[in-house]
Amino acid sequence: MTDQNEKVVALLGQPNSGKSTLFNALTGMRQHVGNWPGKTVEKKEGHFSHNGTEYLAVDLPGTYSLSANSDEEMITRDYIASGKADVVCILADSSQLERSLYMLADYAGITVPCFLVLNMSDVAAAQGKTVNAKKLEKKLGIPVISFSAPDTKSYDSFYTVLERTVREKPVLGADELESRYEELETYGRIKEMIPDGVIPGYSKMWLATKAVEKDVPVTAKIRAALPEADKMAFDAAVSRTDKGVVLTGERKFAWIDGLLSDTAASKKTKVALGRFDRLITHRFWGKPVVILIILLGLIASFIPALPLMGVGQLIAKIPDPLNEAMLNIGCPAFLAAIVCDVLLRSLSFIVQMLGFVFGVTLVFGLLEEIGVMARISYVFDNTMAKLGLQGKSVMPFLISFGCTMGGAAGTRVIDNWGQKVLTIALAWAVPCGAAWAVIPMLSTVFFGAWVPVIIAVILLVMLLHMWLTAKVFGRSLVKREDQCGMIMELPPYHKPKWGALFRYVFGRTKDTFVRALKVVVIVAFAFWLLSYTSSGDITDSILYKAGHAVEPFTRIFGMGWQTFMAFIASSLGKEGALGVLSTIYTGTGTISVGSMVGGAVAENINELLTANVSKPEALALIFAMTFNMPCIVALAATYQETHSAKWTARIALYYTGIALVLAGIAYHVGMLIW
Repeated sequence: MTDQNEKVVALLGQPNSGKSTLFNALTGMRQHVGNWPGKTVEKKEGHFSHNGTEYLAVDLPGTYSLSANSDEEMITRDYIASGKADVVCILADSSQLERSLYMLADYAGITVPCFLVLNMSDVAAAQGKTVNAKKLEKKLGIPVISFSAPDTKSYDSFYTVLERTVREKPVLGADELESRYEELETYGRIKEMIPDGVIPGYSKMWLATKAVEKDVPVTAKIRAALPEADKMAFDAAVSRTDKGVVLTGERKFAWIDGLLSDTAASKKTKVALGRFDRLITHRFWGKPVVILIILLGLIASFIPALPLMGVGQLIAKIPDPLNEAMLNIGCPAFLAAIVCDVLLRSLSFIVQMLGFVFGVTLVFGLLEEIGVMARISYVFDNTMAKLGLQGKSVMPFLISFGCTMGGAAGTRVIDNWGQKVLTIALAWAVPCGAAWAVIPMLSTVFFGAWVPVIIAVILLVMLLHMWLTAKVFGRSLVKREDQCGMIMELPPYHKPKWGALFRYVFGRTKDTFVRALKVVVIVAFAFWLLSYTSSGDITDSILYKAGHAVEPFTRIFGMGWQTFMAFIASSLGKEGALGVLSTIYTGTGTISVGSMVGGAVAENINELLTANVSKPEALALIFAMTFNMPCIVALAATYQETHSAKWTARIALYYTGIALVLAGIAYHVGMLIW
């Protein structure tokens, strides 16, 4: 609940307008990330104070307009209409004002006090573009400032304008824009019919414009407020307007041109591509160069990741001596096992994985800051479009060869929610570093010189898997209008603002840690509970008995109950499959969480496996493990990025099912060969 004395500032702007940078700079670590009620769209709120006044900043979803074309747009305008915001801060990209001021034009007619921030003024200046903010302020009737969100030295002017807006409550002047709307045949007729107070905070002008555009929710609310006698006339006026969005859009851009005609100037300089841009956008060399950049970035990610990984490895050394110490002082074995096998081993696993996520977020956040990521998106956009995605999706795919959790974190640069979820779903098909550590070893044990053939088949199946997954989930996640190439201007290179970058990286890493910890501990505890026995004999565990019970089912997919348990364990971590097989075949100990996240493996594991598992069954296990859910931390990261338990569960169940199908196919192929 918001404090009555706290002022609420809503940040409104198009994607890539710098909203997130401003939000992170204002709130630092005092922010909360959740979901908008009933939606999968991320909701970010944070607190800050200035001159003794407390503020709540609300980072509204990035949208290109205030129409009803997406959940993000509906959430944004519903929040503004709710009256919860004291002021709205509208951000525009100074380097692309003609396009980014469209949000301001769509806001015209809304009576909630606002001010305009011409962000990225440093980028605009580098392009030879200048804006007279004072002159533009007089035209609009609201405060206007030139600003650079990453530059903390420029925030005094922001706070000054914010305090002035809260105090004076200025409303955006829209008379000039309305005079252009009045040229439309049906606009005036519709406006006359609209009763007062249909949607609080929205003027008749704004409502009439949306009716001309045939905005369904707005039109329905207007119609519901009309007397029965006027509804037929209103319907006729709305239906008479053809291509209303185009007509109003033309007038909005004409209004923007009028605003900028004597307030903005640009030096006409010939733009020439630099040597690096000529190489990266080359028809043949562009893709190899981009892949090399991402792979180098992936390698560089390990440098900042190593300290956290080291902390995780130190935590991994605590459980065994702590367990012994707890038992020596008379602590119940059950409680000692929960603390050591569940909590500490889970924490160790998460911290090690989190190190990689921190490194990936830092390195690729840096590439985004300096302008390289836009070029990566440009080069791969046509290729990714065939899967219904955008160029930015190539980065998560390549990162997933190292860690699927890092690949999921890499989707943060994708602004379309459906494409983000589809990218994560496809990234799960990419075998991660843990899989590449385990699968070749198992393949060598059973198939010797045939390992290269098996690896080649796995890569081929991976590509087919991604194509199939895009077909299965694409229709639900990516609308047809989103399946189009990008039209973009390559931004200039610029120096990163390290303070803003590190605030962003630490904030996202902390949030990922909290969410991952919850999921991992819950799932690990449930699995441990099923495998725990007071006697230490695994044959007494629920998991052992369940394994025997389901063996007739698992045989359909070419796996006995032992290899099926290893398959289940691989969903917690690929390394865990070996630990589980070792525990089962040696017949000692319980299947602990430790055995599933890289626990002890019997020295004679190779002999145990070849003596107990046939080659066709081994092939089935290899394919089942490779294409199973990557790991429990990847599951947590998927939920963290999608903010949807439904879609996270769908993806997990889909991959489990596909893995079993592939195992069955591999088993029967193996039977034909051996």
